[in-house]
Amino acid sequence: MGALRTPREKWIEEGLRTLAASGVDAVRVEVLAKALGVTKGGFYGYFADRNALLEAMLDTWERESTDEVLDRVEREGGDARTKIQLAGRLTLSERLLPIDLAVRDWARRDEAVAERLRRVDNRRMDLLREQIATFCADPDEVEARALLAFCLAIGHHFLAAEHDGRSPAQVRARAADIIVKGPRQP
Repeated sequence: MGALRTPREKWIEEGLRTLAASGVDAVRVEVLAKALGVTKGGFYGYFADRNALLEAMLDTWERESTDEVLDRVEREGGDARTKIQLAGRLTLSERLLPIDLAVRDWARRDEAVAERLRRVDNRRMDLLREQIATFCADPDEVEARALLAFCLAIGHHFLAAEHDGRSPAQVRARAADIIVKGPRQP
């Protein structure tokens, strides 16, 4: 009986883990093989080269962070706020967030990755627009709220500011309330 090959998905998953931890330059066949405890020979049964692996990794990230998120949001339903919150939790999950941030960094240096990121971000913005439009009629305000929601979700990971005795989570929750409900009335 021949030796079992490391499944294609394991190579992709290890590539995504390495991308999230160390960036795209660290995604090397030899490094992945060592992390998987296998020889690199099995890699070439699935991928022509490193670029083919990188494409497969991006395909997996895109599918998981858009198609699967949107499918689950649709299945679970709820009001607009519930859908927005679920999409945010899924998109920025412990698994997907580090990959997302690494793809954003990679996209700064690779136009093909930047184009894919635009496609993913546009689908995410479409969901936000669609949901916000259910309670906000002004198209300009819909766009502004969608942008603010997206910037809050992505940008807070880069912010080191303190919040006058409030936790970052408290401030983010209040900001999200403003975006999906509007300002409190005096």
